[in-house]
Amino acid sequence: MQKYSVNQYLIETVLAWVKGNEIAIPEIQRPFVWKNSKVRDLMDSLYQGYPIGYIIAWKNPNAKLKDGTVSEGKKILIDGQQRITALTAAILGDYVINSTYKRIKIKIAFHPSEEKFEVQNTAILKDKTWLPDISEIINGSVLKIVREYLRLNHEADEDKIEKSITKLVNIPKKQIGLIELSPDLDIEAVTEIFIRINSQGVVLSQADFAMSKIASDTEYNGNELRKTIDYFCHLATAPEFYQNIVDNDEEFAKTDFFKQIKWLKDEKDDLYEPNYNDLIRVAFTSQFNRGRLSDLVNLLSGRNFETRTFETSIAEQSFKILKTGIENFINETNLKRFLMIVKSAGFISPKLIRSQNALNFAYIVYLKLKELKYPEADIARYVCRWFVYSILTGRYSGSPESYFDYDIKQIDVKSFDDILREKENADLSDAYWDFSLPQNLNTSLVNNPYFLVFLASQVKVNDKGFLSKDILVRDLITQRGDIHHLFPRDYLRKNGFNQNRYNQIANYVYTQSEINIKIGNRSPKDYFELVQNPNSKISGISTKSELLENLKMNCVPYEILEMDIKNYDVFLDLRRKLIAEKIKNFYFSL
Repeated sequence: MQKYSVNQYLIETVLAWVKGNEIAIPEIQRPFVWKNSKVRDLMDSLYQGYPIGYIIAWKNPNAKLKDGTVSEGKKILIDGQQRITALTAAILGDYVINSTYKRIKIKIAFHPSEEKFEVQNTAILKDKTWLPDISEIINGSVLKIVREYLRLNHEADEDKIEKSITKLVNIPKKQIGLIELSPDLDIEAVTEIFIRINSQGVVLSQADFAMSKIASDTEYNGNELRKTIDYFCHLATAPEFYQNIVDNDEEFAKTDFFKQIKWLKDEKDDLYEPNYNDLIRVAFTSQFNRGRLSDLVNLLSGRNFETRTFETSIAEQSFKILKTGIENFINETNLKRFLMIVKSAGFISPKLIRSQNALNFAYIVYLKLKELKYPEADIARYVCRWFVYSILTGRYSGSPESYFDYDIKQIDVKSFDDILREKENADLSDAYWDFSLPQNLNTSLVNNPYFLVFLASQVKVNDKGFLSKDILVRDLITQRGDIHHLFPRDYLRKNGFNQNRYNQIANYVYTQSEINIKIGNRSPKDYFELVQNPNSKISGISTKSELLENLKMNCVPYEILEMDIKNYDVFLDLRRKLIAEKIKNFYFSL
């Protein structure tokens, strides 16, 4: 059975569908992104008779109403949003929301003698040979427009002017291709089609499709939810965007949603800056106990998974549940409490977090356990432990939706203590700590997640930087301290080591730049002799016991005091084991 149809429609017909809400144009995660010049070029292509490509729409499945009757599905535009929005702006004179979320009109001018289009500007407004706004021409009387133009331009060729203006006015009679996906097509298949489509060179995602579905809803406040998601994510990264909302979206600024997110205008914390994908995923998973976003689109469409039919009551309830999830996510107390917990585990900077999915699921754990009324102390402990566990095991680095789906369903049927114990027994055995983790530390990538966990472990217990008397690792991370080499890079390079060898993370340590400069390119054996010389002033450390304590907290083997180039590989092996041991102790202290 054919799952789609391909037809040509008059542009004026498609625009009439848009005006009559038969086609929903969701704003998805971004506003109108085309430059005005691209709108001009689109109109020129239509005028010249060039094709402008196909648009793709999916007709929502028909859904049963509460009284048993059937509601006709509405078409959702899933590709071609920018073109249709450009047409409504240029031909109908409608407002668009630009990249700064300001409502503007894009006015395209036309020169009938030269048959040329241009974006309206001050010079054009002063030039009577130009028609400054084609929307007024297309929706006006050709006879009156030609007569008025000739009155202002006596030397113009009357036949040419009449022909070019008539051709302009007939642009809405041009055709545009519409690929309409069948309402019988599985939403999973529609999702796959959607995410394969490129828009502005960016591959669309399942979250884009979910945003499309949310934004196109007019019955259950979907577009307001979409704006809440979008504005929250913008404010999280740019608090100054607050005034932009107040100035350019007065209607939204009056809503309860705006009151719930306005706290971000004074927020400077950058540890967790979620995008719409993160927000939707956390809100959905925590409230629906599901991890696949295609299920969200199904539920918002009203799908009954048992009967395989669509019911408006399910759609209504799903929007209500999603609203709760979004409100839980954006709640100031929830988010600040969650971030406080993450920081308590030593993850005080975004530089220490390289897995957004691990952070997302940690927030899901927080919200879910809070909903299940776990004690606050237990929630904090479980969130920290699970967050670090998921980083160490790379749990959400591949197929995250599958793991999200599995893990949230486990939380719903088991105590979290049992879940954690099972995972630790399976994935964090003695073999992991003694062999797998040290091996994972055999890399040159400074953003290695295991090394970042090690740094977090140092932050948590207030370790001092390498050879620092008072400066903490915490300070070096937050104040842009530098990572340096225990076996100096130049020393290793001069002895024939390549970049992959001397940039081993087991050779990395946070220390003060001035200490690193004084160490220079000496071997460890040589520079430690100077460190222990009270006259050298390489470091503020003055006693052997202080030195040994500093080495211990930085997981530097004591043997380094007597090491040179021939001991480098032995040093790396020793330090990897010490780092792994510190991470293990850190993990079980959470």
